[in-house]
Amino acid sequence: MKKFKIEIEETLTKIVEVEATSKIEAYDKVYEQYHEEEIVLTADDWEDTKFYALDENNDRVCEF
Repeated sequence: MKKFKIEIEETLTKIVEVEATSKIEAYDKVYEQYHEEEIVLTADDWEDTKFYALDENNDRVCEF
C-alpha cells in the first residue's frame, strides 16, 4: 500500500475588546496579553477545519 500525507489545519478565532488610545496601542496590548498567555484560544474558539493532500515536498496539492 502507498503512503499519503494529509495536513489538517484548524482555525481558532477570538475577538478581544481592549481600551486604548489607538489601534496600534490596542494591537500591542492584545499581542502582549496573548504572548503572556493571558489570552488563550481553546476548542471553544474553533472556527474551521480544512484537510489538504501534500506532495513529497509537503506542498499542498489539493483541498478536501
